[in-house]
Amino acid sequence: MSKISLPLSISLIIVAGVLGLSIGYSLTPDYRNSMFDKTTMDLGKADKNLDLRYVNAMIAHHRGAMLLAEQAGQKTTRQEMKDLSAKILIDEPKSISELYAWKKNWYGDTRQVKDPIVSNLGNYDEKFDLRFLNALIAHHEAGLLMTKEIKTKSSRTEVLNNADSVDTFLITTLKMFKDWRSEWYNI
Repeated sequence: MSKISLPLSISLIIVAGVLGLSIGYSLTPDYRNSMFDKTTMDLGKADKNLDLRYVNAMIAHHRGAMLLAEQAGQKTTRQEMKDLSAKILIDEPKSISELYAWKKNWYGDTRQVKDPIVSNLGNYDEKFDLRFLNALIAHHEAGLLMTKEIKTKSSRTEVLNNADSVDTFLITTLKMFKDWRSEWYNI
């Protein structure tokens, strides 16, 4: 019986391990259920991981607001925009903290959610606040799609209450943003 060389043995073990992990991971039902495309706000089917996908998506949503507010707060000269940015940066971390607690308590999941990609608002000029408002309006409209979807699929009281309160906030502030845009830019 001939022996296999040590480098070949190690290579075969590594290849088999990687292949086994890849196949096992892709065939596990939780693999597909845990995937969430943050560009579409589609939460997928109503299954055991629906609320986890919502929580992750809502964390990303709140972080997106913060990332926009960080840009605006540093560059805008309009007091309303400074106040709005400051409020976002104070309020959103509280919401995110609650969502992370749910993730940990309900699913034992302590993984951090990746920050979403948000618009680069660019340098300050006469249209800077318009770009910020447009980004917030699009952000809020995407959030409303997500809360509408979760309210038709989830049965968890905390998630439904969260979606209701987020809805109320988004609708109210969306109107305010559109009013400001109309008043300041005649759009």
